Amino acid sequence: MKRVMFIGLWISLCVLAACSSHKSEDDAQTLYSGNIRIAVDESLRPIMEEELQVYTALNPEAVVTPVYCSEVEAVNLLMKDSVRLAVTNRALTERELQSFHTRKFFPESVRMAVSGLALIVNRQNPDSLLTVDQFRRVLLGEVTRWEQLNPDSRLGELQLVFDNPNSGTVRFAIDSICKGQPIASAVKAQRTNEAVIRYVSETPGAIGVIGVNWIGNDADSTRLSFNQSVRVMAVSADTAETTGDACRPYQAYLALRKYPLTHDVYILINDPRGALPTGLMTFLTGDRGQRIILKSGLVPATQPVRLVDVKDDF
Repeated sequence: MKRVMFIGLWISLCVLAACSSHKSEDDAQTLYSGNIRIAVDESLRPIMEEELQVYTALNPEAVVTPVYCSEVEAVNLLMKDSVRLAVTNRALTERELQSFHTRKFFPESVRMAVSGLALIVNRQNPDSLLTVDQFRRVLLGEVTRWEQLNPDSRLGELQLVFDNPNSGTVRFAIDSICKGQPIASAVKAQRTNEAVIRYVSETPGAIGVIGVNWIGNDADSTRLSFNQSVRVMAVSADTAETTGDACRPYQAYLALRKYPLTHDVYILINDPRGALPTGLMTFLTGDRGQRIILKSGLVPATQPVRLVDVKDDF
């Protein structure tokens, strides 16, 4: 009996110590110092790495550890209070907000940037234009071969490749393109955007679906060219395959919402004490953080931008 009581007491002490440690970490935080983890949708990894590099240089007493994961995982970490801040391609839903409210938490969804989905194909693929309706039919499995899109194509089977089944790109495709219908089971997943780019660069018949943040050409400071290992497709909102309104995801077309696969990027924050997560959010939505977004090829959400006219040739 004494042994059982001892074990119970030991477990209780361990739990109290863990809670005390978590509380002390929270207490040690300020707007500009402390140690936190944040969750980030993997499709936004390039921009967040740039942001955190500058942020930690300006705030040497702040240690921010990013967890790059799927959108579903990022939101779940926030819901479980494992992180106080997440960066995703959507805002919190009413159901998620209600779950927080029942626990007396009042999180926010703050617009950080404008981004979108990019469709990429192999450099050897001559087809560089797709309509939204064609893309929907590919997603639903109604189109499985290239000749169904272009009778002159000799590429054969069409392979559609995403990053992760739980990613924000898949969720956007289902919600905004398929109107809630599930995508075809034959769609492949490569886990990361980087892996999708590599797969498409090696597979002539593939179409990759990735975050716009991944297609930039690092050698081009103007951000008017794309990753040279793949070809970025133009997308038309018209039902007919014409070049009338087709465009690629250049920054200007994202800002004007002319590119049909445009969406917002959000900071999801639940920081009742107003500590380091709030300090990071303030940086990301402030002048310095928004200028980094502008240089990355995405569109700042809280700062005015000067648009560069682009002539999209097909």
